[in-house]
Amino acid sequence: MAYRWETPASIWQEDERNGQFELLATEGLGRIDWQSHAGARLPDVARLLGASLPASCGCAPIYPEGFAHCPHCGQPLQRLNGQPSRRPGWWGPGADQSLPRHVPHGLPVTSLALGDSLEERPAAPHVGRADRSMPAPPNAWCVFAAAGYGFPEQRLLALAHTRGVLQYWDPLAQLWHVLAPEDGAASLAFTASAYAWLPAEGSGRGEVALVPTAGGLQRLWINPVSESYRLEPVHDAPVLAAPGIMRRHLACLAGAPGNVHLWSARTDLDEAQQFPCPDLPASGWSRPFGYDGRLFWLHEAGQLAWRPGEAPRFLPWPPEWQPRLAFGGPTQSRDGRLWHIGHDGQGYSFLEIGSDQPERVGIDGARLGFANFLFRRGHPVVDEPWSAEHIEDQSQDDTLVVPLLRSFNNNRSQPSGLVLRLHKYTGRAEDALDDRVIPRVTVEWIGRRNVILDEIARLARPLDCVPLVYDNCLWLQHPDWNQMRGWRLDELA
Repeated sequence: MAYRWETPASIWQEDERNGQFELLATEGLGRIDWQSHAGARLPDVARLLGASLPASCGCAPIYPEGFAHCPHCGQPLQRLNGQPSRRPGWWGPGADQSLPRHVPHGLPVTSLALGDSLEERPAAPHVGRADRSMPAPPNAWCVFAAAGYGFPEQRLLALAHTRGVLQYWDPLAQLWHVLAPEDGAASLAFTASAYAWLPAEGSGRGEVALVPTAGGLQRLWINPVSESYRLEPVHDAPVLAAPGIMRRHLACLAGAPGNVHLWSARTDLDEAQQFPCPDLPASGWSRPFGYDGRLFWLHEAGQLAWRPGEAPRFLPWPPEWQPRLAFGGPTQSRDGRLWHIGHDGQGYSFLEIGSDQPERVGIDGARLGFANFLFRRGHPVVDEPWSAEHIEDQSQDDTLVVPLLRSFNNNRSQPSGLVLRLHKYTGRAEDALDDRVIPRVTVEWIGRRNVILDEIARLARPLDCVPLVYDNCLWLQHPDWNQMRGWRLDELA
């Protein structure tokens, strides 16, 4: 005989022969495969469900939510928190919706006060080391999300979007688990353009994000108990450029070559619209960024601008001018306009973004960065994007700084953030960002104090480095590494 226990969120079954509890169903997670998956991961599952664990008795390895004492021996149990996590989530450098409107959204800029912790470390020239490490995901070419997903504790996901593989980090077992698609779930693969996903707003239990796939725009749900995921279709057409959000409206390019359209809807998915754009490229778009009430997607052929409620506009680049999309992203001048760097065959210049008749300003060399976090060689540019660099140390002339992440903070007069410094490099910036191996690279925090966080030997493709914030650490991952490097932060909750 089995006893049935019902809690506000779950249904459990107790086997009277051995006193073991089995989860039959729980809110938001669909089918539960308890015997196959949960048995080896009970500490992690208990924390996700807010269930109870034994403190001293050995009657059962897990108890339903709310149990304070073992029903067999009466010993007290460890009751775990059942309230959804309030810790700020991380969805990639471009998904921070907490930034003020005058900061472009969608660029690698975060509102988390990372510098307040990192700048407490010994300043340069002292070379630091990572505080923590974790194994890299088995499928290492991925994007990361760290959030509660409606559960009591934050968990880390790694999506290898080119292969459609979703990976879940179990922090107690220190293992990565590959989540399997539930019956009939579409593939998560997306290779048409640069990747971006939109965090779920509903905070339903297990709800992760709106994700672009080759089969359409999908809503992603995870079931960490059964180690599976499921998808709900939102727009049934292959996605060609990652989705973006602007003032409670979301949009993405979808369709097929020759039949491209921009699909948009409110964030509650009401008022869906389609705008035909048959002449637009069907691949190769950047992640979208939002500024001044518009969303922008950049391409080697031009820029696509869209304002909610209006038809999108495609603006080709001027003849013979080619953008350098790998150099970072748009940056701002003091009058609030956005500019992007490019090359016209004779030299580099900044071109105004979003204008029918864009202004162009020539510069004397490549500048890497985005959103006012800009560097020429090893020196910061602290005024207009085309101003001369600010030289504090002549010895940095033979280095190249590659910005990875800007930390926005209103109380700082100059931008701060995470960069890679390529030492003894005097070649073209384009070559350094490709497959050239750089013998010595330092990971640095540029701010009120410049801090060298770590040193890397023989790094190729620096733009493949992915920064993320999880478990009150700043982490850095590169597909060539077996271990992710982490630096502790102050409590960010």
